[in-house]
Amino acid sequence: MSAPALTPVVVRLKLSLLRNGLRQSGGRKAAYIASAVFALLFAVLQLLGLIALRGHAHVEALAVLAVAVLGLGWAVMPLFFPSGDETLDPTRLVMLPLRPRPLVRALLTASLVGIGPLFTLCLLVGSVIAVARGGAAFAVGVVAVALALLVCVAFARAVAAANVRLLTSRKGRDLAVLSGLVIAVGAQVVNFGAQRLGSAGLGELDPVADVLQWVPPASAIGAVHAVGEGSYGRAAVQLALTAGALVALVGVWTRHLTRLMTSPDGSTLSTAETAARERSSTGLRRLLPAGRTGTVMERSLRYVWRDPKTKAAWVTSLAIGLIVPVFNAWQGTGSVYIACFAAGMLGIQMYNQFGQDSSAFWMVAMTISSRRDAYVELRARALALLLITLPYATLVTVVTTAMLGDWRRLPEALGLSFALLGAMLATGAWTSARFPYSIPQEGYKNVAPGQTGLAWISVFGGMIAAAVLCAPVIALTIWLNVSAEGDDWTWLLLPVGTLYGAAITAVGLRLAAPQTARRLPEILGAVSKG
Repeated sequence: MSAPALTPVVVRLKLSLLRNGLRQSGGRKAAYIASAVFALLFAVLQLLGLIALRGHAHVEALAVLAVAVLGLGWAVMPLFFPSGDETLDPTRLVMLPLRPRPLVRALLTASLVGIGPLFTLCLLVGSVIAVARGGAAFAVGVVAVALALLVCVAFARAVAAANVRLLTSRKGRDLAVLSGLVIAVGAQVVNFGAQRLGSAGLGELDPVADVLQWVPPASAIGAVHAVGEGSYGRAAVQLALTAGALVALVGVWTRHLTRLMTSPDGSTLSTAETAARERSSTGLRRLLPAGRTGTVMERSLRYVWRDPKTKAAWVTSLAIGLIVPVFNAWQGTGSVYIACFAAGMLGIQMYNQFGQDSSAFWMVAMTISSRRDAYVELRARALALLLITLPYATLVTVVTTAMLGDWRRLPEALGLSFALLGAMLATGAWTSARFPYSIPQEGYKNVAPGQTGLAWISVFGGMIAAAVLCAPVIALTIWLNVSAEGDDWTWLLLPVGTLYGAAITAVGLRLAAPQTARRLPEILGAVSKG
């Protein structure tokens, strides 16, 4: 009796996993149905929109760019949503006597089942209809849609197989927290891109599309357009590139799959070497001050690097703090003063310092027995933050100034940035002691239930206070710019802003230290709720 074909079995497994997952709770089922309806509605609207653009002079550029972005989305999807598809983890099949090639075919077919492939299919079909001219182009379009869809799916599978050890670990699952960064950065890019297209038209996409039409899977759409124009040789090359990419991705996927299913993982190997490496010093400690200050700074910097929530907040602030000033300068609509946005975004990281420690704050609280201890703790946390924020704010300001060519205003922009950063460090230290709140370690929420009001008071109240504290430097900047002889003295704003920022930080830390020492029990109770 011959064994049943593997592909139908894996497809039924995929459907069973989906069905059983929806049976777990009514909320999960409702969320899935709502997301499916929204995704399909969006896909249909995209399909109709692309069909409506048929005949537009630059529709080919839009279609090529859309498919290229779609392919990129498939590539990064496993990294940010590793639990979205149970079959993305081939290690679950390690104990079964399966050969790599039949397993790859089965998993590739199973990957075509779901909302994502249907959404992709709608966009690809709409792109082909929008750019195809003539019967030959539509015939090639059928092949192009199939190849592009398979390339997208194989791309996701290859990435998942290459990173499956990471994605199935706790640290890998915590990568999903960074999806907020992708959404935030993507929203800014889409916003600026839409503004530019709205003023200049789709013709702005032509230079980018000329390059992307040779990059799979967008090259498949380029082939359809080329056939419509009678460029059969170019179309053949673009289709060959897409087919070659599919073969290469399947080969990479097969190689990683074979390695995963035949080689031992870390749980079967000796961990003595790994433990020794982890115990060894990274060299960071030698660069920091001695005593409690250096210890606290090292702990804070390790939080930035290792804690998923802290890392996500920092990466988002770093990205948005650069994107907003640079994109405004690139569009020619900004000024050097908007570079202060970078200092403001990073200064927010000083707020709710103790909430970042969560329940581990009790170990910190055990070491604080006086105002002096509290002051050193807060000062070290501020210094750790300054190690990143000072050079970064300077870099963003210099880049923005260079793009605008307004070098005369660089000293005052830097002075304002440093003054704002100092004010936010001061208010952040005080609100951390006065209005602490817990940050849940699991999930996507950044505030524990019932503490939303505290978070609003801490962050937004502190930001308003920081703006008020910066009023003297802002007033001096305005006065020097409107004064007849003030242009000769605007360079003074750099040392004035730097000294003012340092002074206001020191005052804020001095005022926050007694609050911290006196309110330790309340702080510990507030930050441990998550």
